[in-house]
Amino acid sequence: MSQLMRALVATQFGGPDVFALQSVPRPAPGPGQVLLRVRASSVNPIDTKIRRGALAALAPNPMILGCDAAGEVVATGPDSPWNLGDRLITCGAGVVGHPGALAEYLLAEADLCAPAPAQLSWEAAAALPLVGLTAEEGLARAHVRPGQRVLVHAGTGGVGQIAIQLAKLRGAEVWATVSTPEKAALARQLGAHGVIFYRDQTVPDYVRDITGGSGFDVVFDTVGGDNVARCFEAVAVSGTVVSISTRTSADLSPLHAKGVSLHVVFMIIPLLYNQPGPRAAQGRTLAHLSQLAASGQIHSLLDPHVFPFAQAGDAHALLESGQAIGKITLTGFPD
Repeated sequence: MSQLMRALVATQFGGPDVFALQSVPRPAPGPGQVLLRVRASSVNPIDTKIRRGALAALAPNPMILGCDAAGEVVATGPDSPWNLGDRLITCGAGVVGHPGALAEYLLAEADLCAPAPAQLSWEAAAALPLVGLTAEEGLARAHVRPGQRVLVHAGTGGVGQIAIQLAKLRGAEVWATVSTPEKAALARQLGAHGVIFYRDQTVPDYVRDITGGSGFDVVFDTVGGDNVARCFEAVAVSGTVVSISTRTSADLSPLHAKGVSLHVVFMIIPLLYNQPGPRAAQGRTLAHLSQLAASGQIHSLLDPHVFPFAQAGDAHALLESGQAIGKITLTGFPD
């Protein structure tokens, strides 16, 4: 095996045109690590934010992006539970200290890997980790349970579409915000009880129409910005707001007035702060999500555009355009 590998490297912070194909050293697994031959990845907002420099402190060196990966084990370090040839998925790279998946090979923490669902393509498998872990952590933090009414913002986005499915599996009545009739139909197919056209309906109107004015037990925010304040408006007294995008300023007085709990989810934290216990817990959750996907209980909504790694810039541009529906996936370098 060559000591070098192909990788798509962001040579500087900037637009989608900063990627360049380079030869870089191939990593070797240490204790508790595996080396994956990467077959597919997907694009997440964190990837585009790091590339733009909005999260410059999180950039790996070299700047090989891509948090999600699906591939085969080609080498293992000591104390790894995996074997050569195992098909795995992971979301443990693409941030500082951990060069990402847009390369021939990826060095991954073994405890943050899980079996890839055999029934899924590499691309479909690679679409699951980050959004699945984020959605599951958010719903677990909110203690979503049967009979609750849950509002998921951006129901056909990457995290939103998995959150709808997982909340329904927990027995909740799930509502989703959408922007078009096409997305409304998809949200219902994913299991949403109903949809809210957020461009046409004000928060007081849909809270009145759906909940009789009492508000939603849980509001799951995947949008951020001004939408955080809308979540505070839509949640019920003693309810829970979960947000995955809270880099914003917001008036917290509505939380105080209604006794609302706010939970912030940033699933990459166990990797960033080298927390073995929480990281291993994420690995177990990822294995559970893989089983749900293998049995058909959840599935990733995939945008029809699939890009080779060499066109990762085009994939980033599509995500930033806001025109994608579901996850944008990428196919790894050919053998």
